[in-house]
Amino acid sequence: MEEWSPPSSPSLVVRSPRQTLSLLRNRHPGRESRSPPTSTSTSLSGGPKPSEVYGFVGSITTVIATTVYLAWAYMPERCLRSLGITYYPSRYWALAVPAFVIVATALCMVIYVGFNFLATPPPTSFNTIFDEYSRERTMFDPANANATGEEEEA
Repeated sequence: MEEWSPPSSPSLVVRSPRQTLSLLRNRHPGRESRSPPTSTSTSLSGGPKPSEVYGFVGSITTVIATTVYLAWAYMPERCLRSLGITYYPSRYWALAVPAFVIVATALCMVIYVGFNFLATPPPTSFNTIFDEYSRERTMFDPANANATGEEEEA
């Protein structure tokens, strides 16, 4: 029994998709690179993933928005005016918006459970019985009326 041996050319050995892309990117016509790229060259050539960038920007935006909201909700008006902030929404909305979001979320959950109860057949329905002898209800198709498997005789 023969043992497996790696290919003779190290440029044919691919260890990851990122290395494959870097090999294609760094390929020069007429000159073949015989050594695989190092781990530092592959990690620097690809750059950050878009999902990492979006996550970072989203987390920074969330922290800034929360800080601005808490400053608006809890700072006295004279402090805001001393900072040069003269136009801002009424303090009523600092309590009204979170209360509205909490009540809307609770109502959505109640409505979701209610729709599930409406979609469930009553306990006395024969649709709730399921065992090895039950089968799904099929609709009668007049175009396929002879679908019993018996062949017609001529």
